[in-house]
Amino acid sequence: MTVARRGPRPPPVAARDPRPHQRTLLRICGLAAVSALFERDPSRVERLFFEPRLRAETAGFCAALAHARKPFREVAAAEMTRVAGTTSHGGVAAIARPRPLAAFDPAAAAGWARDGKPILVLGGVGNPHNLGAIARTAAFFGVERIVLADRLEQAFPSDASYRVAEGGLEHVTLYRTPVVPAVLDELRRGYRIVGSALGRGEPPARHVGGKPPALLLGNEEKGLDPGTLAVCDEIVTIPGSGRVQSLNVAAAAAVLLQLLTTGQA
Repeated sequence: MTVARRGPRPPPVAARDPRPHQRTLLRICGLAAVSALFERDPSRVERLFFEPRLRAETAGFCAALAHARKPFREVAAAEMTRVAGTTSHGGVAAIARPRPLAAFDPAAAAGWARDGKPILVLGGVGNPHNLGAIARTAAFFGVERIVLADRLEQAFPSDASYRVAEGGLEHVTLYRTPVVPAVLDELRRGYRIVGSALGRGEPPARHVGGKPPALLLGNEEKGLDPGTLAVCDEIVTIPGSGRVQSLNVAAAAAVLLQLLTTGQA
Protein backbone atom coordinates (compact mmCIF):
# COMPACT_ATOMS: atom_id res chain seq x y z
CA MET A 1 0.00 0.00 0.00
CA THR A 2 1.29 3.45 -0.86
CA VAL A 3 0.68 6.12 1.74
CA ALA A 4 0.72 9.75 0.71
CA ARG A 5 3.02 11.49 3.19
CA ARG A 6 2.14 14.99 2.13
CA GLY A 7 -1.20 16.39 1.17
CA PRO A 8 -3.61 19.26 1.54
CA ARG A 9 -4.72 20.36 4.97
CA PRO A 10 -8.42 20.44 5.90
CA PRO A 11 -10.03 23.86 5.75
CA PRO A 12 -10.95 25.57 9.01
CA VAL A 13 -14.47 24.81 10.14
CA ALA A 14 -16.40 27.22 12.33
CA ALA A 15 -17.01 25.81 15.81
CA ARG A 16 -20.50 27.30 16.24
CA ASP A 17 -22.03 27.63 12.81
CA PRO A 18 -25.82 28.14 13.18
CA ARG A 19 -26.36 26.37 9.85
CA PRO A 20 -23.70 23.62 9.71
CA HIS A 21 -25.72 21.72 7.10
CA GLN A 22 -24.78 24.48 4.66
CA ARG A 23 -21.05 23.87 5.04
CA THR A 24 -19.16 22.51 2.09
CA LEU A 25 -17.12 20.03 4.13
CA LEU A 26 -17.29 18.34 7.52
CA ARG A 27 -14.77 16.35 9.54
CA ILE A 28 -16.18 12.87 10.11
CA CYS A 29 -14.18 11.11 12.81
CA GLY A 30 -14.05 7.63 14.29
CA LEU A 31 -13.68 4.28 12.59
CA ALA A 32 -17.38 3.37 12.78
CA ALA A 33 -18.50 6.68 11.24
CA VAL A 34 -15.81 6.64 8.54
CA SER A 35 -16.50 2.99 7.72
CA ALA A 36 -20.22 3.72 7.29
CA LEU A 37 -19.38 6.69 5.07
CA PHE A 38 -17.18 4.61 2.76
CA GLU A 39 -19.77 1.82 2.71
CA ARG A 40 -22.71 4.06 1.86
CA ASP A 41 -21.27 6.88 -0.24
CA PRO A 42 -17.48 7.02 -0.69
CA SER A 43 -17.82 9.69 -3.38
CA ARG A 44 -18.48 12.26 -0.65
CA VAL A 45 -14.99 11.81 0.79
CA GLU A 46 -12.45 14.39 -0.36
CA ARG A 47 -9.46 13.29 1.73
CA LEU A 48 -8.55 11.03 4.61
CA PHE A 49 -6.20 11.26 7.59
CA PHE A 50 -5.34 8.33 9.88
CA GLU A 51 -2.87 7.26 12.54
CA PRO A 52 -0.35 4.45 11.88
CA ARG A 53 -2.19 2.14 14.29
CA LEU A 54 -5.16 2.08 11.90
CA ARG A 55 -3.15 1.41 8.76
CA ALA A 56 -4.71 -2.02 8.22
CA GLU A 57 -8.26 -0.88 8.97
CA THR A 58 -8.03 2.03 6.55
CA ALA A 59 -6.28 0.19 3.72
CA GLY A 60 -9.50 -0.28 1.78
CA PHE A 61 -10.42 3.38 2.20
CA CYS A 62 -7.03 4.43 0.88
CA ALA A 63 -7.39 2.14 -2.13
CA ALA A 64 -10.76 3.69 -2.95
CA LEU A 65 -9.35 7.20 -2.68
CA ALA A 66 -6.31 6.29 -4.77
CA HIS A 67 -8.62 5.00 -7.47
CA ALA A 68 -10.58 8.29 -7.32
CA ARG A 69 -7.31 10.29 -7.36
CA LYS A 70 -8.05 11.82 -3.98
CA PRO A 71 -5.43 12.31 -1.26
CA PHE A 72 -4.98 10.37 1.97
CA ARG A 73 -2.32 10.75 4.58
CA GLU A 74 -0.92 8.91 7.58
CA VAL A 75 -0.27 11.31 10.45
CA ALA A 76 1.06 11.20 14.01
CA ALA A 77 -1.35 11.28 16.93
CA ALA A 78 -0.59 14.91 17.78
CA GLU A 79 -1.30 16.05 14.24
CA MET A 80 -4.48 14.00 14.07
CA THR A 81 -5.94 16.02 16.94
CA ARG A 82 -5.28 19.22 15.00
CA VAL A 83 -6.67 17.80 11.77
CA ALA A 84 -9.79 16.41 13.43
CA GLY A 85 -10.39 19.45 15.63
CA THR A 86 -11.04 17.18 18.61
CA THR A 87 -9.25 14.68 20.82
CA SER A 88 -12.19 12.28 20.32
CA HIS A 89 -11.21 11.32 16.79
CA GLY A 90 -10.57 7.59 17.20
CA GLY A 91 -7.47 7.80 15.04
CA VAL A 92 -9.13 8.55 11.71
CA ALA A 93 -10.82 11.55 10.10
CA ALA A 94 -12.47 11.87 6.69
CA ILE A 95 -12.94 15.32 5.21
CA ALA A 96 -16.23 14.87 3.40
CA ARG A 97 -19.32 16.51 2.06
CA PRO A 98 -22.33 15.98 4.37
CA ARG A 99 -25.37 14.15 3.12
CA PRO A 100 -27.71 16.77 1.68
CA LEU A 101 -30.83 17.59 3.63
CA ALA A 102 -34.03 17.04 1.68
CA ALA A 103 -36.92 19.48 1.90
CA PHE A 104 -40.04 17.92 3.40
CA ASP A 105 -42.31 16.85 0.55
CA PRO A 106 -45.95 16.20 1.53
CA ALA A 107 -46.55 14.12 -1.57
CA ALA A 108 -43.67 11.80 -0.73
CA ALA A 109 -44.58 11.73 2.97
CA ALA A 110 -48.00 10.34 2.09
CA GLY A 111 -46.32 7.10 1.08
CA TRP A 112 -43.75 6.80 3.87
CA ALA A 113 -46.06 5.02 6.29
CA ARG A 114 -46.49 2.07 3.97
CA ASP A 115 -43.35 0.46 5.37
CA GLY A 116 -44.94 0.47 8.83
CA LYS A 117 -41.90 2.06 10.48
CA PRO A 118 -41.96 4.98 12.91
CA ILE A 119 -40.43 8.31 11.97
CA LEU A 120 -38.95 11.00 14.19
CA VAL A 121 -39.77 14.71 14.15
CA LEU A 122 -37.31 16.92 16.06
CA GLY A 123 -38.72 20.30 16.98
CA GLY A 124 -35.71 22.16 18.33
CA VAL A 125 -33.23 19.59 19.66
CA GLY A 126 -30.32 21.98 19.95
CA ASN A 127 -27.31 19.93 21.03
CA PRO A 128 -25.43 18.34 18.10
CA HIS A 129 -24.33 15.49 20.36
CA ASN A 130 -28.00 14.74 21.06
CA LEU A 131 -28.77 14.82 17.35
CA GLY A 132 -25.97 12.33 16.71
CA ALA A 133 -27.11 10.05 19.51
CA ILE A 134 -30.71 10.16 18.28
CA ALA A 135 -29.58 9.30 14.74
CA ARG A 136 -27.58 6.38 16.10
CA THR A 137 -30.62 5.12 18.03
CA ALA A 138 -32.86 5.56 14.98
CA ALA A 139 -30.48 3.52 12.82
CA PHE A 140 -30.26 0.83 15.51
CA PHE A 141 -34.05 0.41 15.54
CA GLY A 142 -34.37 0.62 11.76
CA VAL A 143 -36.01 4.05 11.70
CA GLU A 144 -35.07 5.55 8.35
CA ARG A 145 -36.42 9.12 8.42
CA ILE A 146 -35.95 12.11 10.72
CA VAL A 147 -37.69 15.44 10.10
CA LEU A 148 -35.87 18.51 11.48
CA ALA A 149 -37.53 21.83 12.24
CA ASP A 150 -35.56 24.47 10.31
CA ARG A 151 -35.09 26.92 13.17
CA LEU A 152 -32.02 28.38 14.87
CA GLU A 153 -32.33 26.28 18.02
CA GLN A 154 -32.38 23.02 16.02
CA ALA A 155 -29.06 21.23 15.61
CA PHE A 156 -28.16 20.09 12.11
CA PRO A 157 -25.48 17.60 11.00
CA SER A 158 -22.05 18.74 12.15
CA ASP A 159 -18.63 17.35 13.00
CA ALA A 160 -19.87 16.51 16.50
CA SER A 161 -23.14 14.89 15.46
CA TYR A 162 -21.44 12.69 12.85
CA ARG A 163 -18.87 11.59 15.44
CA VAL A 164 -21.48 10.72 18.09
CA ALA A 165 -23.78 9.01 15.56
CA GLU A 166 -21.11 6.31 14.97
CA GLY A 167 -22.28 5.89 11.38
CA GLY A 168 -25.98 6.31 12.14
CA LEU A 169 -26.31 9.44 10.00
CA GLU A 170 -25.41 7.37 6.95
CA HIS A 171 -28.44 5.16 7.53
CA VAL A 172 -31.17 7.76 8.09
CA THR A 173 -32.51 10.38 5.71
CA LEU A 174 -32.91 13.86 7.17
CA TYR A 175 -35.62 16.26 6.02
CA ARG A 176 -36.03 19.89 6.99
CA THR A 177 -39.20 21.90 7.29
CA PRO A 178 -39.85 25.46 8.51
CA VAL A 179 -43.22 24.78 10.17
CA VAL A 180 -43.78 21.71 12.33
CA PRO A 181 -47.61 21.91 12.83
CA ALA A 182 -48.18 21.95 9.07
CA VAL A 183 -45.97 18.89 8.72
CA LEU A 184 -48.03 17.07 11.32
CA ASP A 185 -51.20 17.65 9.32
CA GLU A 186 -49.53 16.02 6.33
CA LEU A 187 -48.08 13.14 8.33
CA ARG A 188 -51.41 12.41 10.02
CA ARG A 189 -52.64 10.85 6.77
CA GLY A 190 -50.38 7.86 7.39
CA TYR A 191 -49.14 8.15 10.97
CA ARG A 192 -50.48 8.66 14.45
CA ILE A 193 -48.83 11.77 15.88
CA VAL A 194 -47.17 10.98 19.19
CA GLY A 195 -45.77 13.85 21.25
CA SER A 196 -43.50 13.42 24.26
CA ALA A 197 -44.03 15.55 27.36
CA LEU A 198 -42.90 15.37 30.95
CA GLY A 199 -45.62 14.02 33.24
CA ARG A 200 -48.48 14.80 30.87
CA GLY A 201 -49.23 11.56 29.12
CA GLU A 202 -49.42 7.78 29.30
CA PRO A 203 -46.59 5.27 28.77
CA PRO A 204 -46.20 4.55 25.05
CA ALA A 205 -47.43 1.30 23.59
CA ARG A 206 -46.25 -0.51 20.49
CA HIS A 207 -48.46 0.03 17.48
CA VAL A 208 -50.08 -3.20 16.35
CA GLY A 209 -51.71 -2.70 12.99
CA GLY A 210 -53.15 0.67 12.17
CA LYS A 211 -50.89 3.66 11.73
CA PRO A 212 -47.22 3.67 12.72
CA PRO A 213 -46.12 6.48 15.08
CA ALA A 214 -44.53 9.78 14.14
CA LEU A 215 -42.65 10.53 17.36
CA LEU A 216 -42.07 14.19 18.23
CA LEU A 217 -39.21 15.29 20.47
CA GLY A 218 -38.80 18.88 21.57
CA ASN A 219 -36.09 21.22 22.77
CA GLU A 220 -33.91 19.99 25.64
CA GLU A 221 -35.00 22.81 27.96
CA LYS A 222 -38.52 23.73 26.83
CA GLY A 223 -39.81 20.51 25.33
CA LEU A 224 -42.52 20.69 22.68
CA ASP A 225 -44.41 23.96 22.51
CA PRO A 226 -48.09 23.98 23.56
CA GLY A 227 -49.30 24.54 19.99
CA THR A 228 -47.54 21.40 18.80
CA LEU A 229 -48.76 19.29 21.72
CA ALA A 230 -52.31 20.46 21.04
CA VAL A 231 -52.35 18.84 17.60
CA CYS A 232 -50.88 15.49 18.71
CA ASP A 233 -53.05 12.40 18.56
CA GLU A 234 -51.34 11.04 21.65
CA ILE A 235 -49.00 12.38 24.35
CA VAL A 236 -46.62 9.96 26.03
CA THR A 237 -44.47 10.12 29.14
CA ILE A 238 -41.71 7.72 30.19
CA PRO A 239 -42.49 6.34 33.65
CA GLY A 240 -39.66 6.66 36.16
CA SER A 241 -38.82 6.59 39.86
CA GLY A 242 -39.24 10.33 40.29
CA ARG A 243 -35.74 10.70 41.74
CA VAL A 244 -34.72 12.90 38.82
CA GLN A 245 -37.10 15.00 36.80
CA SER A 246 -36.41 13.75 33.29
CA LEU A 247 -34.09 11.98 30.87
CA ASN A 248 -31.74 13.54 28.39
CA VAL A 249 -33.60 13.87 25.07
CA ALA A 250 -31.31 11.35 23.37
CA ALA A 251 -31.91 8.83 26.15
CA ALA A 252 -35.64 9.53 25.96
CA ALA A 253 -35.57 8.87 22.22
CA ALA A 254 -33.92 5.50 22.82
CA VAL A 255 -36.48 4.46 25.44
CA LEU A 256 -39.46 5.64 23.40
CA LEU A 257 -38.30 3.97 20.20
CA GLN A 258 -37.66 0.76 22.12
CA LEU A 259 -41.19 0.84 23.51
CA LEU A 260 -42.81 1.88 20.25
CA THR A 261 -41.02 -0.65 18.07
CA THR A 262 -40.85 -3.68 20.36
CA GLY A 263 -43.32 -2.99 23.18
CA GLN A 264 -40.68 -4.03 25.73
CA ALA A 265 -39.15 -1.86 28.44
